[in-house]
Amino acid sequence: MGEIQRPGALYQQVAAEIRSGISAGEYKPGSPLPSEAQLIERYKVSRPTVRKAIAALRAEGLIEVIHGKGSYVRALPAPAVTIERTITRSGKTFRTGHHAWEQAEAPAIYRTATTAITGPLLGLAEGEALFGVDWLLTDPGTGTRALHTVLIPFATADQAQQLAEAPDTEPEQIYAILTAAGHKLTWHETVSARMPLPDERSTLDIPDATPILHTARITHGTDQRPLILEELRASADRAQLGYRVTADSPRQLRAI
Repeated sequence: MGEIQRPGALYQQVAAEIRSGISAGEYKPGSPLPSEAQLIERYKVSRPTVRKAIAALRAEGLIEVIHGKGSYVRALPAPAVTIERTITRSGKTFRTGHHAWEQAEAPAIYRTATTAITGPLLGLAEGEALFGVDWLLTDPGTGTRALHTVLIPFATADQAQQLAEAPDTEPEQIYAILTAAGHKLTWHETVSARMPLPDERSTLDIPDATPILHTARITHGTDQRPLILEELRASADRAQLGYRVTADSPRQLRAI
């Protein structure tokens, strides 16, 4: 292929040609791209243009740069682990899909407050006091990491004194405590994907240009009042989420 003649900035034209080569299988996953000198000769462009094109493809997650070796087409294997998000109950015991994961370190307990994002999820105004607990978990089979955060409003802790004394109670036990306090629990969960913050990238050991899966699970009690908020974050190239879907029966209306 000779000099390129696509519309747009020159580095974008080079990036588009390389992207097309990856899609067509010319550059296979795990294989090296041509060297800078080869790309300069192939596309008749300058070294800065080639470097900007490589940087753009790296930001897209299509390639990775290994220092001292060059640029490689990024392999995109299936996620290493499925995190089952189902909650099951047997008597007074609850189980979640990651109960078998191991703690990589002791949980971090802190006091915090609702934000413009977490406040509405918990039905609270911004700035309301919360207990926060961060759990860094690892899957023993694959080494995949996940960061699990539990946010407990002070109002919830007041109803269940155990949570005020030990906010780092595991979620399964929190469900049991809230049930014992008289709540009939239900849950609502949303899932989103976004690019990680710097501390998330470091903690979860996330490769460049890789998004994270971010779940927000709200535990509702009596009258559908939000009681706690759980957030789970994991690298999207290492984990996928699994759900058991059932059909709810509509409530039967009774004559009074």
